[in-house]
Amino acid sequence: MNSEAELSKRRGTRILLAVLAAWGLAVVVAAETGAYAAVNPRFLAAIIALGIVVPVIGYALSSGFRGYIQAMGLRSLTAFHVWRIAAALVFFWYGAHDLLPEAFVRNAGWGDLIAGFLALAVLLLPESRGRYLTFHVLGFTDFVVAVGTGLTFFLRNDPRMSAIETLPMALIPLYGVGISGASHIMAFDLLRRSAVRRHEGARRSASV
Repeated sequence: MNSEAELSKRRGTRILLAVLAAWGLAVVVAAETGAYAAVNPRFLAAIIALGIVVPVIGYALSSGFRGYIQAMGLRSLTAFHVWRIAAALVFFWYGAHDLLPEAFVRNAGWGDLIAGFLALAVLLLPESRGRYLTFHVLGFTDFVVAVGTGLTFFLRNDPRMSAIETLPMALIPLYGVGISGASHIMAFDLLRRSAVRRHEGARRSASV
C-alpha cells in the first residue's frame, strides 16, 4: 500500500514538473518572440489572473490532484515561497533603473522580500499550524496588494509596465504569480481540512 502511494506521488511529481516546465518555457518563448508585447495590456492582466485561476480549478475538480497536494503538505507549499526573495531583488533592480512604476516596485518588492524571508523562518522553526497559517495569510495579503497594484498600472496603460513583457521580469507575473497565488489557496484548503479533522477527532473522543 505504501509503495503504491509512493509510486503515485512520484508519478504526480513528474507530471507536475512537466506542466511547470512547459508553462515556464511558454512564458520564455512568448516574451522572447514579442508575443506578450503584442497583447493588449487589459488582456495581459487577464492572462496573469488565469495563471492563478486555472490551477485552483484543477485542484477543486481533481481528487487526484488534491491528494497529491495533500501528500506534498504545507511544508512544501511554504518552501516554494522562498523564491520571492529573488523576485524582490529583480523588482528592486528594475525600480533602480526606472523600468517599473515606483509604487509597484515598493509594494511588490518589499512585500516579496518580507514574504520570502518569513517563509524561510517558518521552515527553520518547528512545524506549527499557527505558523503556517500566519505565513499564508500574510503572504496572500502581500500577494493581493502586489497584484492589485500591478493590475492598476496595467489598466492605466503606464508605459513602464511594458517591462513586464520582457525577461527576466516576465517570469514573475506570468509564471511565479500563478503558482504562488494558487499555492496559497491550496494551503488554506489544507489548513481547513486539518482543522475539520481535528474537530471531528475531538468530537469522537468526547463522545466515547
